Amino acid sequence: MDYKNSQYGSNNAVDETPAAEQQVKKKHIVREYAESIIIAVILALIIRTFVVQAFKIPSGSMEDTLAIGDHILVCKFIYGTKIPFSDLKIAPIREPKRGDVIVFEYPEDPSKDFIKRVIGVPGDEIRVIMKTVYVNGKPYKIPQEVHKENEVIAAAQNPRDNFGPVTVPAGSYFVMGDNRDRSYDSRFWGFVKSEQIKGLAFIKYWSWDRDNMRVRWKSIGDLIH
Repeated sequence: MDYKNSQYGSNNAVDETPAAEQQVKKKHIVREYAESIIIAVILALIIRTFVVQAFKIPSGSMEDTLAIGDHILVCKFIYGTKIPFSDLKIAPIREPKRGDVIVFEYPEDPSKDFIKRVIGVPGDEIRVIMKTVYVNGKPYKIPQEVHKENEVIAAAQNPRDNFGPVTVPAGSYFVMGDNRDRSYDSRFWGFVKSEQIKGLAFIKYWSWDRDNMRVRWKSIGDLIH
């Protein structure tokens, strides 16, 4: 009897070993998955904070350069990136220049992001006369600008077509949409401060035409100039 009990006890001990090993393996797998997810989240946050960030174009103010439904990537480190929870900033590669398409916090509501083209840098004198932009007294025309309305509005009525002159202060920028007649920009609400700039728009990675319910395949991969 004692022999049988001893034998059965031995068999039970042998049966429990694989189950225990399986539990240990499951714990290892769960821990590995958890570690992988945590690492992936940390890397994603680092990339989003310091390297690139994705944005979607919601309006037509940058047509025909950017269409509604374009999805773009923005380079965050080129102008320097602010370190979270501090006043420190990573040194910029360069400062914004005329012609750059930038994403920035809307000065009147920082919770909103706007995208426009830099027209004036610190020290520039900006003026608009009969829809033509003048920078430091000279016409500043770019191939990307479009005018979709023939009407010219008087300065007393609206600053869209006749504006200024104003001088861009230090640490600030004057921005406009490429769709000049349908853009709410520096003509209406003033300058963008350097600390409000999030980065340089550089490529379209996806584009969806909502009106025609189709992908704009030809736009995908286009560099933003």
